[in-house]
Amino acid sequence: MDIYLVGGAVRDKLLGRPVVDRDWVVVGATPEAMLEAGYKAVGKDFPVFLHGETKEEYALARTERKTGRGYHGFAFHADPTVTVEQDLERRDLTINAIAERDDGTLVDPFGGVRDIETRTLRHVSPAFAEDPVRLLRVARFAARYAPLGFTVADETMGLMRQIVEDGEVDHLVPERVWAETRKALSEPMPSAFVRVLRECGALRVLFPEVDALYGVPQRPEFHPEVDTGIHLELVLDAAAKLAPGDALVGWCALTHDLGKALTPADVLPRHIMHEQRGIAPVRELSARLKVPTEYAFMAEMVCKHHLNAHMAFELKPTTVLRLLDALGALRRSERLETFLLACMADKRGRLGSETAPYPQADYLRACRDAAAAVTSQPFVAQGLQGPAIGEAMKKAQVQAIASLARTVPDSAP
Repeated sequence: MDIYLVGGAVRDKLLGRPVVDRDWVVVGATPEAMLEAGYKAVGKDFPVFLHGETKEEYALARTERKTGRGYHGFAFHADPTVTVEQDLERRDLTINAIAERDDGTLVDPFGGVRDIETRTLRHVSPAFAEDPVRLLRVARFAARYAPLGFTVADETMGLMRQIVEDGEVDHLVPERVWAETRKALSEPMPSAFVRVLRECGALRVLFPEVDALYGVPQRPEFHPEVDTGIHLELVLDAAAKLAPGDALVGWCALTHDLGKALTPADVLPRHIMHEQRGIAPVRELSARLKVPTEYAFMAEMVCKHHLNAHMAFELKPTTVLRLLDALGALRRSERLETFLLACMADKRGRLGSETAPYPQADYLRACRDAAAAVTSQPFVAQGLQGPAIGEAMKKAQVQAIASLARTVPDSAP
């Protein structure tokens, strides 16, 4: 048998990036030979094995053919006659279709090295159009590599448009859409994910609530970029800088302004009550993609309350406490951090505001700490019982927040 290092490990080595996971392809072997050599079978749909010591994945070289619609509509064929070139041909992008031999030499039948040098995301073969997940993967790779100058090849974008026009995207299961989206939101430039999906027409199919933001104007004195869709892209990238790799903050950034697409035309470019209008589309999008409960909750909280964060210094202490209670921040401080990072990204996701200060964050953290420091013991010692203890604690928490509010300088934005 011949063993090759393949895929992302080879790609990232050539890009000078850290190699996190290593995958291997085995040519000239049978499942029985792999088991005899000490590998453990783990593949359900095709022969994949784990190395006994490294636990890395070794897959038998295989080919595939389209048998139906959607991600599952494929049949796989693996036997010792399948070559490494045939295995590479079934992959999505040329930069992922490079193999490395034991001696370090490369097998590059589709020009992946050249495309790495020219910073191009290009499909391997026309079979690319058979799998709609690949459309999402290209958009995700754009989010990862756009900072390095990578762009999608014109002919690949044409195939992606064809996937949309043929209705293949309609057969993507929510779990796969969410899995790719979650990864994209963890990348350095998630705005590229949105732009690529919009350019090929998939955004209006998979994320119509987001697509609807493009072309909607905002007041230029607050949003020099004017277009709400452009603002969203800026917020996504601001979130990626503030919270690298944090998909939860990214999801909140993606969904925080969905209500602006529902603003009546006669009041534009103002967006009065957009945070309330946004609750329904946030819930619909979260439900349709079956996002985790915490993602759905925090997205709704950021959508509903981000203006309160911006106006934190103007809020009454009772309103601040209600905000903290709504977030559950007195028990879970990490929720406040997620909320504040998303709100800070909203503030910085505007042309000319990329490094704008956000003192509201420190103020709300101080409010949270002051309120959380209030305990029930003093009130129990006073002889209070039942609901009276809770009422006394809330009054004490409001007072603790009020004492902080009086120390805020008048110059604070």
